[in-house]
Amino acid sequence: MNANANYDVIVWGATGFTGRLVAAYLLQQYGVDGEVKWAVAARSQQRLDELISELGARAKGLQTFTADSHDLQSLRDLTAHTRVLLTTVGPYMLYGSNLVQACIETDTDYCDLSGEVPWMRQMLDKYGEAAAASQARIVHCCGFDSIPSDLGVLFMQHHAQQRFGQPLQRLKMRVRAARGGLSGGTYASMLNIGAQARQDPAVANILKNPYSLCPPQRRKGVRQPYVAGAEFDPDFDAWTAPFVMAAINTRIVHRSNALADAQHYLPELVYDEAVLTGTGFSGRMKALSVSLGMGAFLVGSALAPTRALLKRFVLPKPGEGPSKTQREQGFFKLQFHGVTSNGDVLRGSVSGDRDPGYGSTSKMISTAAVALSQLSKDALPGGFWTPATALGLPLIERLQANAGLVFKLLD
Repeated sequence: MNANANYDVIVWGATGFTGRLVAAYLLQQYGVDGEVKWAVAARSQQRLDELISELGARAKGLQTFTADSHDLQSLRDLTAHTRVLLTTVGPYMLYGSNLVQACIETDTDYCDLSGEVPWMRQMLDKYGEAAAASQARIVHCCGFDSIPSDLGVLFMQHHAQQRFGQPLQRLKMRVRAARGGLSGGTYASMLNIGAQARQDPAVANILKNPYSLCPPQRRKGVRQPYVAGAEFDPDFDAWTAPFVMAAINTRIVHRSNALADAQHYLPELVYDEAVLTGTGFSGRMKALSVSLGMGAFLVGSALAPTRALLKRFVLPKPGEGPSKTQREQGFFKLQFHGVTSNGDVLRGSVSGDRDPGYGSTSKMISTAAVALSQLSKDALPGGFWTPATALGLPLIERLQANAGLVFKLLD
């Protein structure tokens, strides 16, 4: 941890759509110069000044910093000021690598909203040893991808151990209901990944491997299921369709499992995610419709002409997002079904009170960053971690107290 830091958290990309939401949340929760010392940063001082003005009188005195994603020294200068660098600037493959390096070099903790599996694998392979040798804790995926899944699995396993004396060997996460979309930055990252996979077979192989983010010695394991089309799930008595975030969340869950100590590591863990579409004929038709739409999006994102059309006419652009009313009316509810090797069953849920891609995500990453800033270096060494392995059950408590999430058992 950066012992000479003046701030607990600096928000990098604070003038973007999600960055502004993060800044507004931190201002509401902690004010300026309160118990949590935080500041904002971006490339343009003019836009930072506009942000301060938008935040209103309470933001008077909020410190600002400027830097450039492509200027490593400017990022070193930025990260030297803070214990945690919270970044919303994606796609991370384009704008994140120098920042990870700068954080490691200045012993600064880091958290992001990345869902870019190939880029995260690149960072792990390139900087894994350096991060472990430093005091910098690097935590990817601190938004809707993948805190509800990662912490949801931790919550379920914790209660399984308490109730049954053993972990859940088979776990499913199903999206029961949601209102709100993914961010423009998330879609931009997905399109970028699709283009990379088409050009580079190595990237495609990383995307196919459910263990691709695990430590090298644990990048193979039991065969993992994947809901690729309309399927009936008897455990939920409903039809299911593919979930667009499953390819990200499952990798984080398996990394958390692989990073667990010998007592809690479960080499036979089987985990998958999908969307519940209902029962009967209508549920099946909706599952087919979602599956076809997902397939069309994946094909379209892989081809340059259709990818350009999607960017221009269909998908939200980075920096764009829903209105305040739409964000506040959004929500999500995830359900979990787990079974131990003895056949014991446990059910649970994770819900959020804002739209997943913006309102809830901005609260999740803010809460994670503050928790990370208060975590002593003795409690967690430097390295690449997941939300569950870095912050664990205390983060669940913080998310329920401060971020509108609810974790509960259904049995």
